[in-house]
Amino acid sequence: MLPAAHRMRESADFELAVRRGARAGRETLVVHLSTRTDPGPAGPVVGFVVSKAVGGAVVRNRVKRRLRALMAPRLTELPERSTLVVRALGPAAQAPSDRLATDLDGALRTAARRVRERS
Repeated sequence: MLPAAHRMRESADFELAVRRGARAGRETLVVHLSTRTDPGPAGPVVGFVVSKAVGGAVVRNRVKRRLRALMAPRLTELPERSTLVVRALGPAAQAPSDRLATDLDGALRTAARRVRERS
């Protein structure tokens, strides 16, 4: 699972990452990646958004758990002071884990490239 120190909890952090972050989307999810400039927790911070469009509460929680499990080993690939918001889309509810992993990896690569291009 995703360590507690790497979980995003404040709504302001979500908003900042979504508004200022580099966006990359795939069929099952969209990621928003940005770099923090303020002093805060060390290491990357990740937040998840799974709306009612994905399904009922049980389905949404299952999707969140699957995304957290997929994101945990990928934390080392993120820049040290990064914030990442992963937003699940409707097809994520029925997607197999390998499809979610492929979409997540592709979206992370694209977002990271866009962050580097902005710098």
